[in-house]
Amino acid sequence: MPYDALVATLRAAGSVFAEDEARVLTEAATDRAELAALTARRVAGEPLELVVGYADFCGIRVAVAPGVFVPRQRSSALVRAAAAGLSAGDVAVDLCCGTGALGAALLAVVPGLEVYAADVDPDAVSCARRNLPPGRVFEGDLYAALPDDLRGRVTVLVVNAPYVPTGEIALMPPEARDHEHRVALDGGSDGLDVQRGVIAGAGGWLMPGGRLLIETSLAQAPLTAALMTVAGLAVDVVRDDDVDGTVVVGLLSRSVSSADR
Repeated sequence: MPYDALVATLRAAGSVFAEDEARVLTEAATDRAELAALTARRVAGEPLELVVGYADFCGIRVAVAPGVFVPRQRSSALVRAAAAGLSAGDVAVDLCCGTGALGAALLAVVPGLEVYAADVDPDAVSCARRNLPPGRVFEGDLYAALPDDLRGRVTVLVVNAPYVPTGEIALMPPEARDHEHRVALDGGSDGLDVQRGVIAGAGGWLMPGGRLLIETSLAQAPLTAALMTVAGLAVDVVRDDDVDGTVVVGLLSRSVSSADR
């Protein structure tokens, strides 16, 4: 299919970024027959990332899989905030990891970083093991999945937990609503259920001076910040309008002892 015809086909199907998608599909296809097949899948509503098998995120290519949360560009704000001050040998945990994109991006920015990841969804765990050292990706519910020897050693804990209120899932774009597992989207009645569990347990895993970073919406950020404050963390909110990203950062005091946690 000629490039101009491909762009027109994608635009007619509702693609807002038809030129960009046409380029990605063209690069992914090995011949005209494969390009036609990939285009048909995209026109039918399958997310572009699933059609080609990867997502470009923070300068790296992340493998994706059916049902697993596809990394959004707004999460680059979280990666940049988390990477600040990290060095080789520091410990990072990507909790509710999905594809493991956050951890993989941090590892690309900070070579030698010790990265671990966990998710409750077995499909996400399988996918994340393609993007991170597989022996450091664990299946389970939040901190229950992590090795016990990480307690008190984590320099930075990065979390993109589901934060869509249950009642608003039906309003999400069909690419997310129909193609990503509900466990990756549903944050409970106010969108903060999973965040509450993350925040409540963070102090037992962070080292003194360690940071918890949670992606959330601009509207929910004050609530997330309040939860962190109650948990004893010093809080800052980072906003990146360029990618529409909002990150709440909680700092564990350097004076906190293991007994306090």
